[in-house]
Amino acid sequence: MEGKRAGERIYTQADCEAVGEAISLKGKVMVLDSAASKKGTGHQLAFCIGGGGAEANPKYPWVFYVDLKDGDVMRCNRKGILGLLKPQLLPEEEKLQLSQIRPIGARPLEGHTPLYSGYSFLEDGRYAAGVGLCSEQEVFDYVDMQMPYQHRVMICDSYDFCVMEVIDGKQTFPDMEEWKRNQKLEACGEMEIR
Repeated sequence: MEGKRAGERIYTQADCEAVGEAISLKGKVMVLDSAASKKGTGHQLAFCIGGGGAEANPKYPWVFYVDLKDGDVMRCNRKGILGLLKPQLLPEEEKLQLSQIRPIGARPLEGHTPLYSGYSFLEDGRYAAGVGLCSEQEVFDYVDMQMPYQHRVMICDSYDFCVMEVIDGKQTFPDMEEWKRNQKLEACGEMEIR
């Protein structure tokens, strides 16, 4: 177990937006009690991927998660979780690690061809490699899980053309009003060309 390094923050319940047994942890960034983290204080931030303890009012204790410091998949007892991190407190390196996590329930890449790639950008433009997404549902799940934490989320098709972009929690591309209008025209067998 590692000890606290100089300049390393220790997270507490005050850093959480939600706490207690009544909240679902699945698909969110959690704060582990520094004693519950098997790797020490530098590994308190984790993305919950499931387990019986991840549900609201859990019947079982175990929660499975991805350590946002190094990407390892781990498990802990629900009692060792302080709560859900306030999204604005997620550090940049952990945002980059989070951007590499595929949605819960995504098809395995072995045997499935990604149709899209998901990218998440920091405010300074840095990003990690794209994440393969095999369906439109996986696209929406990726955007939903990244949006609270990331400055910019971009989805590209297999030709690397941008098909969706969200900046600071707001979808900027495609323009939703125009998209809805074109959907209605397509349903009628027409297409608006500009």
